[in-house]
Formats: sequence, C-alpha cells, structure tokens
Amino acid sequence: MARRYGGPNSPGGDPRPENERTAPAPRSARRQRARRHPAGFRVNLLFVMPFLWAFSAFFRDPAGMAQHLGVFALLMFSAWLTREGVIAQDAYDQRRVARRPAIPRKIFGSVAMGLGLALAGVGSAYGMAVPVVLGLIGGALHLTAFGPDPLTSKGMEGVDEFQTDRVARAVEGAEAYLRAMSDAMLRARDRDLEARLTRFQSHVRELLRAVEDDPQNLTAARRYLSVYLQGARDATVKFVEVYERQRDPGARKDYLDLLDDLEENFMLRTETLRDSDRQAMEIEIDVLRERLEREGLRPALPPANPAIDPLSPAFQNQTKVPVKGNPDV
Repeated sequence: MARRYGGPNSPGGDPRPENERTAPAPRSARRQRARRHPAGFRVNLLFVMPFLWAFSAFFRDPAGMAQHLGVFALLMFSAWLTREGVIAQDAYDQRRVARRPAIPRKIFGSVAMGLGLALAGVGSAYGMAVPVVLGLIGGALHLTAFGPDPLTSKGMEGVDEFQTDRVARAVEGAEAYLRAMSDAMLRARDRDLEARLTRFQSHVRELLRAVEDDPQNLTAARRYLSVYLQGARDATVKFVEVYERQRDPGARKDYLDLLDDLEENFMLRTETLRDSDRQAMEIEIDVLRERLEREGLRPALPPANPAIDPLSPAFQNQTKVPVKGNPDV
C-alpha cells in the first residue's frame, strides 16, 4: 500500500525515531480529515453565473436594468438555497438518526432558478412561451442536478421527539465549543498542535454520535458536552494567548497532557455508553424470550448440562433427600 512520504523534518512530521512513534490516528479522525466540503464546484458555479446578468444590466434601459437585476437576485437566492440544502443533506447523511430538514431548500432553490430564468425570457418576440419553457427547463435541470431534499426522517421510530430536541441542542453547543477551539488554535501557527487537537475532537464527536444514537445517554454525557468542553475551550484560548507571545515548551507540554487526559476520559465515557446500550439490548432480548417461552410461542432451549440445571429431572433426583416413613420420597 502506498504511503505518504514524510520524515522528521517534513511539515507535520514526528521528530521521534520510527520505533518510538505512536500509533496512527483513529480511522474516524482520518476519515474526517479526508472528507471534502459538501458544497463543491457545482454549487460554487451557481454563484458565478448570475453576474452575467448583473454586468449586462448597466447597458440596458431602466426597464431592462430592473429585469436583469431581478434575474441576478433570483439566481443568487437560488444558489444560496442550494448551498444550504446541500450542507443540510450532508449532515443528514452523516447521521444515523436525523430529522428531515424543516425547509426543503434545494426544492425551493429549483423554484427560484426557474423563476429567474423565466424572468430572463420576459419580453421575447415569441411571447410568454419562452419564459414558461425556460422556467420549466431550468427548474427541472436544477432539481435533477442536485436532487430533492430528504423529505422523511430516518431512525426516528420509537424516539422521543422532546429528547431528540434536547440532544440536538446539546450537540450544537458541543460543536460550537469545538469550532471555537479550532479557531483559537489557528493563531498558534503550529501544525502539530492542530493535528493533535483534531484527533481529540474526533473522539469527542464519537461521544456525540453515541448520544445521538440513544438520546437517553444525554444525562450521563451532559457534563462532558458542557462543563468539560467549555473548560477545554477556555484552556485552549488561554494557552494560545501564552504561546503566541513566547514559545514556551513547558506550556505546550502542559496543554498536550491536558488533551491526553481529556481524550482518555471521553473515550472511556463513550465505551461505557456503548456497553450500557448493549447490555440494555441483551436484557430486552432475554425478557422477550422468556415471555415467548412462557406463552408457548417459542420452544425452550435445552440446557447445556442437564445435571446442573435446577429445573431438569436429573438434577432434582440427585438432590432429593430421603424422608423416614415415606419410601417414595
């Protein structure tokens, strides 16, 4: 397998010998660094094309200027709606439990695109046929290129909507703390510190996914998502202020030790939540099996060793105590 070239003197390289280097970053962190922004070239191109009407508006009469500026406004509005819709769908696809977007932005963007192109065709020598055809074709092509918005929620069966709203607010607050930490770390101008902070944030997001998968875990993780992350953000800001003025290696080591401690605690909390969810599932399965066996809908499983099964006749015959005066016992 191909490996990226790099050494101790390369940007982001590890100065320690190869036999003393730590294990690579978790797969979630590598996947997060490799992910591209959902708004790609196609979305950005939508913001460029409307300027053709904006420039040509200054070479028209007042009515033509108003028409072209109106086309520019509608197309820019369509591009903004499309970008927000693409970002919302990307967040929807990344989560296993998600609500549908409250506003179908991409569909509204297709409508705005059709209206803009229809307005561009007004005044043609062929009458209203040109605006109608341009509007229908433009809206259909836009909807085909970017697709519709998610119109249904996923993974919401049996989930309390009130609990989901609480989880959404808690996750949004935690993401705000993480963004503040990343923004503050940019001022340090240290790639190693940025990479270390990114790895810590990947473990925090694993905890966020565990809470989103089961909203009942919010109570157990609330302190981590609020108090600990707020403290980590404040410590990051203070560290960057000190590290900007003087490159103190002691302060750098203390901050890295803090990240190590926080990362370990977040990893342990995530594993605890995952284990508790698995135990709850096993308990539900065992209870359902007992009910099915009691109602005769599911045959009871034979014991692995009848000699030690308290309900088996072999075990009962072995444990019977003879009683005087009753030979049958």
